[in-house]
Amino acid sequence: MKIAILTSGILPIPAVQGGAVENLIDYCLEYNERHSLHEIMVFSVNHPEVKGHPALRSRVNTYFYIDTTSFIARIRKRIFKFFHPNHNYYNYSIEYFLSEAIKVIQRQQFDLVLIENRPGYVLRLKDITNARFVIHQENDYLNANTKYGKEIYENTYCIINTSDYITRQIRTINPNDNKSKTVLNGISTTSFFDAKSYSRLDYGFHYNNFIIVFSGRLTKDKGILQLIQAIKQIQVISNIKLMVLGASAYGKDSHITPFIKQLEEEAAPIKENVFFTGYINYNQVPSYLKMADIAVIPSMWEEPFGLTVVEAMAAGLPLITTRSGGIPEICEGVATIVERDDIVNNLAQAILDLYEHPEKRKQMAAASLERAKLFDKETYAKNFFEALEEL
Repeated sequence: MKIAILTSGILPIPAVQGGAVENLIDYCLEYNERHSLHEIMVFSVNHPEVKGHPALRSRVNTYFYIDTTSFIARIRKRIFKFFHPNHNYYNYSIEYFLSEAIKVIQRQQFDLVLIENRPGYVLRLKDITNARFVIHQENDYLNANTKYGKEIYENTYCIINTSDYITRQIRTINPNDNKSKTVLNGISTTSFFDAKSYSRLDYGFHYNNFIIVFSGRLTKDKGILQLIQAIKQIQVISNIKLMVLGASAYGKDSHITPFIKQLEEEAAPIKENVFFTGYINYNQVPSYLKMADIAVIPSMWEEPFGLTVVEAMAAGLPLITTRSGGIPEICEGVATIVERDDIVNNLAQAILDLYEHPEKRKQMAAASLERAKLFDKETYAKNFFEALEEL
């Protein structure tokens, strides 16, 4: 098949700035390169770091870059916004990105347009190409409450979701839905299996510290505030340390938000027990995780999947997480899953339980490693292309 992949219009492909969706796209493109399955054109925002990237030498994958950040591009986006006031499903920068991609798509004969995490693209595409539309959802963006959700659903041929939780959300539009498929996400598990831990001493810890790691964006829905509050409840155990990996958003240009200031203020009374790393390059994450004794991923919203959960398991960590969205599909039976009601006390008790039971931690670590094998990027890409080929 000849396939167009429309990205989110935020981060570049190859995933030089990270991003969960962008890494998943990379895995599929790598798989396609090895197996020569399809002719694929990827529409991506431009970024200086993609220049000369080895992926661009592919025999079967081509990359079409759209400038959205230069001075000239910013002017063009403003002009676009002025002359296209009705193109406002997403913000005008994303709508501009889509319009530039459409100029190419309508000149070519694609069999399939794969839309990454932007269901609303369908509304603009449906009248300009005969290609079939496949939406790939990393998030819960298409349900009965979605703006024009029924129209998007009716004009889409297939919807590939990252968890059964999201697939169930599709069925709020059509209880008899037969368009949806679930393909669980994957990661480069070997990057985590084979990683070596950074030295604890180099990062201000002692070898006998009990290190809890949180990894993810520092936003309210990730539960980091509640985790800090739980650590404060058990601060009498000075040996327990919390290492917070992440920033407010993906990329090096992440900034200090009011919520991050709130986190810093919350942690101030126990500043000797909480260490904020700030933004971490994705390829460094495995070695940071390996420093820890346990991972806590206390999601406070209906998490569609939770790649950080898989990453923690692949790093061989005992895991505490919450019953949120698709998370139980990943780690049920190998992790401590706490309820979100009375979350601070629940987290504190779960942490103390693992702190006091090293043998239990050892058993959970082994179970995490075994479970993580199910989420290898090769398995993910294979399953994803099989879902496409069923079309």
